[in-house]
Amino acid sequence: MSGLGSEIIGRKIIHLPEVDSTNEYAKLIALDEREGTVVVADRQTAGKGRKGRTWASPEGGLWMSVILKPKAEPKHLPTLVFIGALAVVDTLWKFGIEAGIKWPNDVWVNGRKICGVLTEGRIREFVILGIGLNVNNEVPEELRKIATSMREFLGREVSLSEAFHTLIRNLDHWYGLFLDRRYGEIISALKERSIVLGKEVKIIDDETELVGRAVDIDVDGALILETPKGRVRVLHGDVSLRFL
Repeated sequence: MSGLGSEIIGRKIIHLPEVDSTNEYAKLIALDEREGTVVVADRQTAGKGRKGRTWASPEGGLWMSVILKPKAEPKHLPTLVFIGALAVVDTLWKFGIEAGIKWPNDVWVNGRKICGVLTEGRIREFVILGIGLNVNNEVPEELRKIATSMREFLGREVSLSEAFHTLIRNLDHWYGLFLDRRYGEIISALKERSIVLGKEVKIIDDETELVGRAVDIDVDGALILETPKGRVRVLHGDVSLRFL
């Protein structure tokens, strides 16, 4: 048992005042570190989002990556992005912030993004689960219409240490379910916390756009869209989802 009250996540904490990207740092050390090692930085100079996007990461936010080494079939590994999002939602609720998940990897509060989750890795070697949560950091002026922070929502400073410890415990809980192969429970929780289901959305990938009503998330985490041509299954890969 770790001092954080968790079984696996957070057994070792690597704290860095500054790094280009906690995900990149974690990938470099992953093979030599035990599972559950967490890399957390006060600030990132080249924070990463999905599809190569940048992620503003000034001091005051929670920028962290977790080294995971699950013995699971590759088809189940995409579910790890959901346990990250679920852990963040549970953490925010502990602070009195009602949040929801915008499939596949964003956490939103009051119609604005507060957190992004990113998974990277090498099949059968490791997975890096990266989380960027806006806590007390200033949201850039150009993003204030679409992004928010815990401080802005609550109108007060939040203990970064308390947020971190709470998130670690929640991650440990959801990762335990993943290791126990309780994928159905994870997907059920994802659907309960979804802000996408029942909404008209547009799915955009590198080549096509698809418009439809989000009606379900299946056992593999794929989003089911009802379109004029029938139901379409959208995998949680390199796609973007926008509300209409």
